Amino acid sequence: MNSKKRPIGVDLFAGAGGMSLGFEQAGFDVLCSVELDPIHCATHEFNFPFWSILCKSVEDTTGEEIRNCSAIGSQEIDVVFGGSPCQGFSMIGKRALDDPRNGLVFHYLRLVLELQPKYFVFENVPGLTVGKHRQFLLEIIEEFRGSGYEVEANYQVLNAANYGVPQDRARLFLLGCRQGLPLPQYPVAKSKPTKFKKSKYIVFNPNLPNTPTVWDAIGDLPEIEKYSELFYRDWVIAEYGKPSNYSKKLRGLDFNQDDYSYERLFDTRILTSSIRTEHSTESILRFQQTIPGETEPISRFHKLHKNGICNTLRAGTASNRGAFTSPRPIHPIYPRCITVREAARLHSYPDWFRFHVTKWHGFRQVGNSVPPLLAKAVADEIIRVLEVVPVKPQEKMNLGNENLLKLNMSQAAQFYGVSAQVIEPRKRQTKISYV
Repeated sequence: MNSKKRPIGVDLFAGAGGMSLGFEQAGFDVLCSVELDPIHCATHEFNFPFWSILCKSVEDTTGEEIRNCSAIGSQEIDVVFGGSPCQGFSMIGKRALDDPRNGLVFHYLRLVLELQPKYFVFENVPGLTVGKHRQFLLEIIEEFRGSGYEVEANYQVLNAANYGVPQDRARLFLLGCRQGLPLPQYPVAKSKPTKFKKSKYIVFNPNLPNTPTVWDAIGDLPEIEKYSELFYRDWVIAEYGKPSNYSKKLRGLDFNQDDYSYERLFDTRILTSSIRTEHSTESILRFQQTIPGETEPISRFHKLHKNGICNTLRAGTASNRGAFTSPRPIHPIYPRCITVREAARLHSYPDWFRFHVTKWHGFRQVGNSVPPLLAKAVADEIIRVLEVVPVKPQEKMNLGNENLLKLNMSQAAQFYGVSAQVIEPRKRQTKISYV
């Protein structure tokens, strides 16, 4: 391959674009992404307006359609990556892949075989490696092997905290290649958290540099308490504090020679994705009294420790399962839950990356995504085995239309010409609130 040409990637189950960004940072052009949720598609399009987003289910998508709706055309694809949402994975019957409830995994496999990329990366929950679900994972591996692909049998669960992300977040990665090509290796750990509760997926090596802490990630962000505008909108021109080495990179203040993504044009004075939450007086008092690193007993919210790493950020339930917000961490200093931007910092998203203007969708988009730095660590290994010298693009790219971030489900569905029922409507339920 011409080392000056960026390799081509395709993102399945793309969400807002965490894996797309990680692969872009490693040096890929992710020319097409497939995502069912119109809200996610709109956010993805805002952040990657120069590539194609296909708003439909993988069940109804063909490899030919992916090629034709994007700039890929007849070009060879270097990598297909993504992870189907986990719905518990049914194990009834002799072959799990024949069970329609596991259909998303089947269609991931089908699209890989139709697109015939050199490499694929399958990402999913660590639970797929244990108990009865491990048999399903082995079945997936055998299906690939019987279809012309080699798979790294010693699959690994990687923790984002070992790759420069200040969060305890573990994900399974399955790596494969077309027969005849060299298999990629798993990335070695690059950092270690200095203060964390034991996790079997965190590699602790005293010789590794320290993972950035919670305060490294969010300590320089403006105090949202100073900006009343953030009660009714998600952005404000604000005063930032002194950045850490980690936050310098996310703010675009420090040249990162290992980042091969397209530079985005954005105003660094603006704080985005930071709409405030109005907590009750009782909640504020409870949050104040909670010890950092401990859990507030009534809300069950975890209070972050400045010198530690964040617990796993979760998305909450989908619209068709009640639309409950997952417990959000409490800020280590202020008696409130963290903002979407603070969650994004803890997830390794740069500040130019925007999310839906609402807290519910914004946190869902962060919590559902693979941290970009974790995705990049895996993508770096694909770049290496492709024997490509990654190139930093010279172009400075505009972000998309901000109205994409404001669409409700009906508007987003109309924008993409799909049914508003493609994701079942959010079911608001009356319940006792403790916050």
